[in-house]
Amino acid sequence: MSRQDKKPNGCGCSNIPFSIIIVILGGGYWWFSQKGNLDISNLLPKIQQIAISILNPTPTTSSTPTSSLSSTSSFPPNNKQAPVKTITLEKTLLPPTPWEKKVIRGIYLSRYQVTNNADEETIRQRVRYYHSQGINTIIHGVWGNGCTMYNSDVMQQTLGYRSCPNQFQERWLDWLIDEAHKQGMQVHAYFEKGIKIDKNSPIYDLAISRKWIVPGVDKTYVGIDHYVLDVEIPEVASFFRNILVEFVQKYPKIDAVQWDDYLGYYAELPGKIDRTAKLTSFVQQIRTAMKQANFSVSFDICHHNPYWAKRYFAADWQKWNVDRVFIQAYNEANFKEELNYAKNYAGIAITDHQLHRLKELVDNDAIKSILIFPISGKPEETASTLKSLTQNNN
Repeated sequence: MSRQDKKPNGCGCSNIPFSIIIVILGGGYWWFSQKGNLDISNLLPKIQQIAISILNPTPTTSSTPTSSLSSTSSFPPNNKQAPVKTITLEKTLLPPTPWEKKVIRGIYLSRYQVTNNADEETIRQRVRYYHSQGINTIIHGVWGNGCTMYNSDVMQQTLGYRSCPNQFQERWLDWLIDEAHKQGMQVHAYFEKGIKIDKNSPIYDLAISRKWIVPGVDKTYVGIDHYVLDVEIPEVASFFRNILVEFVQKYPKIDAVQWDDYLGYYAELPGKIDRTAKLTSFVQQIRTAMKQANFSVSFDICHHNPYWAKRYFAADWQKWNVDRVFIQAYNEANFKEELNYAKNYAGIAITDHQLHRLKELVDNDAIKSILIFPISGKPEETASTLKSLTQNNN
């Protein structure tokens, strides 16, 4: 019986060498992975594209930065998500400028420069304005010429007046303090004119009739005749002590009170009487009473250097036990001398007519604080100029 040939079954793949199969599969993989040469990859499901990108051995880079704070790697074939990699961006803080290093960058606002029946929003806006000009402390007048800039029970009971003749809203100082603290600023209560009054004071006639005035006219400043309330009289001393205690209790969040060079007796008053010891005792008493009422409030003065203060104003303030002293250097004639004193105390005060001195003060690390008095009566313009000068100097 003759032998018959058998018809092969299947495709005959078993007869194809295994190496050829490897080549075919590798070529197919290459063909599908070339996205740039064949758009058919766009028809693949998204998950296949991710898988292909993982298998692609050639790394790719992007020149476009990403604003994302985290990135997630592609899904591996087992569908388990890779750990999230978090990128932390650190904000670079610029070092403070010489101006910003000053402990107090203050501006004086006289008694009528903010009140004037201003509503709450107006007062808050003014505070924010001064903050925007680089100022961190407002030194605002709350007393002057024998009367308060707020409704005072002590004033009413002693003198028959509740305040200075001014149309202010009852809570103006509360609003100012609150907004300042929100802005990280301080408010210092300025006892402007101290123990002196002029003929325009609402208590002038009463003070004359009660003989509260030291004999003679204080002509410390040309063009202004002042009269000094005699704090050696117990009734006068009690009045000032009660006013100060009332204030720090009425406004417990005030940061400091400040008295200026008007807390003193002019040396040229008639009689040539040395009132130094009596003035020292008076200041020590009112400071002690204030601290007992509100210990957190700083008792400050802005006065002439210790030699001039004692020699010409009976103000031996080195014995007053005050918390901070700012040297008043409004006199250009002996500015350098005042500057040397200021280095040893809390800071220096100048007027807006002395802003040409600002750079040397800002650059001097020994000057801890700088206070500006707008003698021109335009504090907002002064603040704007101050910002411009401090920016240009940095």
